[in-house]
Amino acid sequence: QVQLVESGGGSVQAGGSLRLSCAASGDTSSIYYMAWFRQAPGKEREAVASIGTRAGSTYYTDSGKGRFTVSQDNTKSTLYLIMNSLKPEDTAMYYCAAASRFSGYVLAPSKYNYWGQGTQVTVSS
Repeated sequence: QVQLVESGGGSVQAGGSLRLSCAASGDTSSIYYMAWFRQAPGKEREAVASIGTRAGSTYYTDSGKGRFTVSQDNTKSTLYLIMNSLKPEDTAMYYCAAASRFSGYVLAPSKYNYWGQGTQVTVSS
């Protein structure tokens, strides 16, 4: 089992930056991929970015490409998402996810079998 706890959300003005963190605990050696997803009210959960915990390969959707950076610490138990040039449309609950399955598309929610409780990001214009 893996437990995930997100932090770092908050309210920021458009153009600002935030850094989200996700602390993983438990059987972290079983994790192949970690990712950030977000869900705005009335919308489906969408991927933002993912990272392969072994090789450190990163993957981004159009939502995260160019403005967001996903990374992990040296212990590979903390995931980060640095978000720059934030826009009001980035407002959402941001979730950390971890996958102990190697197969599956890295940006699909179905790949991930562990989820955090989420941290709210609100961007005002």
